[in-house]
Amino acid sequence: MKGLIKIMLTLALIFASTFVIAKSTGFLSIDKIEQWLTHARTVSPHYIAAIVVGLLFADLFVAVPTLTIIILSGFFLGPLAGFAAAVTGLFASGIGGYSLSILYGDRLSRFLIKDAAERQSAKNAFLRHGFLTILISRAMPILPEVSACMAGITRMPCLKFLLAWTISAVPYAAVATYAGSVSSLDNPKPAIVTAVGLTVFFWWCWFLLRRHFKQSAWSQIDDTRL
Repeated sequence: MKGLIKIMLTLALIFASTFVIAKSTGFLSIDKIEQWLTHARTVSPHYIAAIVVGLLFADLFVAVPTLTIIILSGFFLGPLAGFAAAVTGLFASGIGGYSLSILYGDRLSRFLIKDAAERQSAKNAFLRHGFLTILISRAMPILPEVSACMAGITRMPCLKFLLAWTISAVPYAAVATYAGSVSSLDNPKPAIVTAVGLTVFFWWCWFLLRRHFKQSAWSQIDDTRL
């Protein structure tokens, strides 16, 4: 389990560093994103969709405020088109992280964990819990990308990864885009309530998962003593 945590923390730090850089430069601030979408609205809805998809895909390389972008997608495009753009971007990011990690993930895992047995143990640990981890990965901003990369590094079957990603991303995008579509500058309450509600829900799921892991760990210790 220590090896798994080491790899995931390293990936998280890499994604977090890109967020710090983007935040410090102001290049991907929420105000900047709103300006892009507002300007694109005067041209064509297709440009708005392209920006949403591009930003959500870019989240794989530079951490962006994913939930805010999805809500804005619903606000600017409406529930159906906003949902389509959001889901396209989320799947582009997830599949991109999974595919790149299949190609290059072994190099990172070998660099971080020298012992082959420990490396295999870390991979097995994620394969045991990875499906559930992906399901509730929306609890934290960086965790979805980390989970997608871990799925690729551990060679999780593609269909299994896609199923977990679909269950995680599609309802999330549907709720967020609908909230954005029924919100306005005068009435931002639906978007605010949805953002808070989704965050609390996934944090609660994450708390239950952590408790499950701890109980499993203690059970293994007890079995070893027996």
